[in-house]
Order: sequence, then C-alpha cells, then structure tokens
Amino acid sequence: MDKNDIKIFGLSSSKVLTKKICDLLGVKESQVETSKFEDGELIVQSLDSVRGQEIYIIQSTNQPVNENLMELLIAIDAFKRASARRINVVIPYFGYARQDRKAKGRQPITARLVANLLETAGANRIITVDLHSAQSMGFFNVPTDNFLTAQTVATEIINIVSKNKYDPDECILVSPDHGGLTRVHGVASYTGNITTGIAVISKRRPEPNKAEVEFVLGDIKDKICFVIDDMIDTAGTIINGAKALKASGAKQIYLIACHGVFSGPAIGRMKEAIEEKIVEEVIVTDTIEMPEAKKFEGLKIISVANLLAIMIQSSYEKQSLSKVYLDLRDDVRKKADEYVKGKNK
Repeated sequence: MDKNDIKIFGLSSSKVLTKKICDLLGVKESQVETSKFEDGELIVQSLDSVRGQEIYIIQSTNQPVNENLMELLIAIDAFKRASARRINVVIPYFGYARQDRKAKGRQPITARLVANLLETAGANRIITVDLHSAQSMGFFNVPTDNFLTAQTVATEIINIVSKNKYDPDECILVSPDHGGLTRVHGVASYTGNITTGIAVISKRRPEPNKAEVEFVLGDIKDKICFVIDDMIDTAGTIINGAKALKASGAKQIYLIACHGVFSGPAIGRMKEAIEEKIVEEVIVTDTIEMPEAKKFEGLKIISVANLLAIMIQSSYEKQSLSKVYLDLRDDVRKKADEYVKGKNK
C-alpha cells in the first residue's frame, strides 16, 4: 500500500473506528472539519489535499440518522469537487436499510432512495457491513461490497466456549427468525464442530419494532444458545426470543448482533434480562459508536476494525476479497478444531 496515495477520513459518527483502522494499516488519519450554521446547516471541508488520490470516507448513518447521512452526502460532494480520483464510502451501519421493500401500500423504498443519493453525490464505490438484506446491494449502480462479520462473531463464540470450557455438544446457534438463517449458517461455517446444530425462533411482526414469538424450531433444552442477529434496535424482539428459549429449557443464552442501535427502551430491557438471568451477555460490534450512557454491565463490544482494515488494504491492492474470507475462515476454524480436539482427549 502506498501510504501517500491513500487518504482515510472519519466523519462525526465513526471517529473512534476510523482511528482503529488507520492504526492497523499504519496510515495517518486525514483530517476533515464539519461545522454547523446557526440554523442547523452543515458544511464539511477537507483539511488535507485529495487531488488525484484514492480516498475512503467512514461514516455510520446511525442516530441522529438524517444528520449523519447529510454530513456524509456533503462530504462526498466536497471531495468530488476537490478532484479526488476515487471516492470509496465505508458505511459500517447503513441507516434506512430496513426500508428495502414496500411492506404495505403507499410506502417508500427508502434504502433505494439513499443509494441514489450517495451515487448522485459522487460515490464511486460503497462498502457496508452486514446489511439488513444483502439484496439491497442491487439498489446501487456502482461497485458495492457488503462485508460480513461472520468470522468476527464466530471468533467471539469460540472465545466464550473456550473460556468457560463449555461442551461443544451443548452449544447451539440460534436464528431469531427465518430470514436470519443465512447469517447464522455463515457463522456456523466458521465455528465448525465447536457448536452443534441450529435452531430458529418463529415470529411474526404485527407492526414495526414489535414481534410476537410463535414457537421455537429445534432442540434447545439444556443447551447453551448463541442468538445471532444483524441488529438490536429496541431489543423487544430479541429479548422476547430469549424468553421463549428459556421457557423451552435453554440453559444459558448469549445475544450477539452486529449493530447495537439501542433505541428507546432497549437498555432497560437488556439490563432486566441480564439481572433476571435470562441472558448471560449481550455482544455487539463497534459499527455504531456506543456512548457511555448506553453501556451497562453484561454488554461487550467487539471490534470490526481488523476486518475493515484487511478489506480496505486488499481492495486498494486489487486483491481478491473472497481469498481474504477464506484465509480468515481457515484461521478461525483452526482455533475451533484445536479446542474440540482438546476436549476429546
């Protein structure tokens, strides 16, 4: 990597994650200044020259969603007008991703709208992390990569199993709904024999941010359950799922999600579930920076910085990203196999 040819900028919502990525790559973080007028208008200006250079802008569009999205769009426009050669937009958490279809009449498909806005602003390439629905990549007409956190999540599960010396035969992966099965199968491809089987929680959604559990498909009695989801928003769905697992005889339950949105009553619900021994631990990644006010005992934050750093370097050097995934899977599987072999001795 030519460290003088690449510029990495972190906007307001992803400053900490950007610093971690730059430290891993050995690249000095480039500076950008965001100012706000009295009426709320934003202006974004690069403090470093980007003329003829490849740049990466890192910004999650979490709460305040519209302000972070607008800052990102303005930054892209600023870099385009500053003659950047190629603008790569890294969105660890893609806001509006859940609005990817018309669930009812007269509803918008806002994920497509946001994709159009990013392209119009001047993005040459989009990088996301664990999109709510992978098919949303089809909304973009520029190259788009959806990086998966399966290996990050699998590594954490292996660490939990190893640390607590759990029996692999008692460890099971759980999807909180049928739509999440692909994500759980992806994690299972990394964990190998350190977990046994997959269960599914069947639910229905009468309205947004509300879900009702119908039944649990799979044998989870006396099992250590690792529930894997793409995000935790108000936590109602995943906590109801955990209660259903407990009622069906689950021994211990770990909740794992890529994006910790944590809106409204989420913190209270998770703290209560941990205090009542329904849930052992809640684990999320740092795609969304977690303010101190939202942290609680029993919450663990794992980083996607290493994944993004490796992928950015491979992308910049025009290497196969598929090969990177395979190499990571081999490393994680080796760790899992070593634990299983040790238990079988």
